Amino acid sequence: MNVLAPGSGVVVTGAARGIGKALATRFVAEGCRVVVADIDADELAIVADSIGAFAVPGDTASASGSAALVEAAREQLGKIDAWYGNAGVDRGRGLEASDHAWLTSYEVNVLAHVRAARLLLPDWVERGAGRFVVTSSSAGLLTLLGSPSYAATEHAEIAFAEWLAATYRHQGVVAQAIVARSVKTAMLERSSGLPGFISAEGALTAEEVADAVWEAGQTSQFWVSLEPDVAEEYAARAADVDTWLDGVNRFRQELDGHA
Repeated sequence: MNVLAPGSGVVVTGAARGIGKALATRFVAEGCRVVVADIDADELAIVADSIGAFAVPGDTASASGSAALVEAAREQLGKIDAWYGNAGVDRGRGLEASDHAWLTSYEVNVLAHVRAARLLLPDWVERGAGRFVVTSSSAGLLTLLGSPSYAATEHAEIAFAEWLAATYRHQGVVAQAIVARSVKTAMLERSSGLPGFISAEGALTAEEVADAVWEAGQTSQFWVSLEPDVAEEYAARAADVDTWLDGVNRFRQELDGHA
């Protein structure tokens, strides 16, 4: 198992703002060599210049974008020790969400990780070390009532990370999932009126998440930054899913003014 340390070669996607920016900032501060990626080239350049990282703009959700990022990162870093797949989207609301919204959510929130893992794992298995981390949310453990496309793809994202851990842990590859109910980011602001489990009240800061992620980078623990109430609800869901679903449905009715 490799641990994050000064000199580690790290890639962070979705790094132009929010959690990704905070992660990259913390990693550079700890002495890591960092490549940042984002589709927003202008904001990414500002972040890279301000913290001393190497910027690779582009759409990392596409197969060509993933390949270009991995190639550029290897050229810059020599080798990639850790990959933080932080880019994510929330598209569409309810059953009215279009096929395009669903497909975009799946490509960004799930396939981007699959494509990156295909490129990274052969080298990591040969070296016996590597770290693959996805940024998910409590929607991937519980649900998000207003956005089935987000809830479903977040579940799939966590499931893929679990599969990586179950398959490659004995070969020195660490897979982790960052899970938080709510973090003060632009995505949370856009979803502030969305009925469900995301709320700005008591939200973590991106820097608090980055602190937890750095600490977890010294371990092989799967869950990162899991708030106690999320862990408790996840356990309750597993213990009695029908009782949990009844409670969630009552909450749905309250939101609709039916209870």
